[in-house]
Amino acid sequence: MTLTLTTAGESHGPALVAIVEGIPAGLGLDRTAIDADLHRRQQGYGRSPRQQLERDEVEVLAGLRHGRTLGTPLAILVRNRDHANWAWGMSPWPPRGGATGKGTKPVTLPRPGHADLPGAMKYGFDDVRDALERASARHTAVVVAAGAVAKTLLAEVGVHVEGRAVEIGGADVGEAGRSAIDAAREDRDTLGGIVEVRAHGVPPGLGSYATRAERLDARVGAALLGIQAVKGVEIGDGFALARMRGSEAHDEIVRDERGLARRTNRAGGIEGGVSNGEAIVARIGMKPLPTLMRPLDSVDLATGEPAQALVERSDVAAVEALAVVAESAVAFELARAAREKFGGDSMDDFRAAHRLYLERVDWVPR
Repeated sequence: MTLTLTTAGESHGPALVAIVEGIPAGLGLDRTAIDADLHRRQQGYGRSPRQQLERDEVEVLAGLRHGRTLGTPLAILVRNRDHANWAWGMSPWPPRGGATGKGTKPVTLPRPGHADLPGAMKYGFDDVRDALERASARHTAVVVAAGAVAKTLLAEVGVHVEGRAVEIGGADVGEAGRSAIDAAREDRDTLGGIVEVRAHGVPPGLGSYATRAERLDARVGAALLGIQAVKGVEIGDGFALARMRGSEAHDEIVRDERGLARRTNRAGGIEGGVSNGEAIVARIGMKPLPTLMRPLDSVDLATGEPAQALVERSDVAAVEALAVVAESAVAFELARAAREKFGGDSMDDFRAAHRLYLERVDWVPR
């Protein structure tokens, strides 16, 4: 038994859709909690005016009755309210009548750092919008909704996941980060940053060293690198470990009132591709956003002539939003590993298997 997530939707299309399979029957979902995470994703200093337009809210089309999962695929929808301004330009069917609103003209000016040019080349698009609409980070809204479901499942077995921004544009989060964003906005530029995600209460034994595909660190890393603008991931102390001696780098094993534990957690809670009972810690590096109000050099794909890249509404920084998306991605991957470990068609089965497992291993949740 495992979890799967399939998403669909374009940035300015009618809606974003997610299908989550593998949720046990009987999991109680709270709409306000999911909407709260969607709201968190839209917050943060340096976001664009679009965040005030969308006001994201979750809708469930299938797999839920009276707030409880049915054990069948869960269909989640988040509407793009801004689609009203793009109804002609992003109509799923050939539009009727004269061109109105936004998105009516082909995009032929790819942005450096975005999927514009490689996407157009890969799929043979004449209009870059056919690539950029799906490549947009807007679709992370529905990923966050699915992640909220995963966090609800994990909470049933005492696992809690939290993401936070730790650095923006080379400055610490807070006043220094805000000043860096203000300076970048003044220069019509953008910033990246660093996010940290921590998962507490993860039992030892999630993931496996048996195959590369089952290694928990590889799975968490892939989930995080799959987020737009993420260019680096480290688990635990990551690259700092490469500069240490072995006697410094590894986490010594002790026994205390909690059972078997570690004196330190430089490994970030994963050894040999398997969770070891300590908090899982991942840090994520986000590049500066590629849509600039002062555009970089590009080439017009229609004429072959040098030009300036496309300019569209964009954030100055979205590091705080990334923290929410990364939290969701890690939660979903841990929930997937937990489903594989504990199985069960119903929540009672899932919880019972978790209890029995904790009785067998010398470990107390922490």
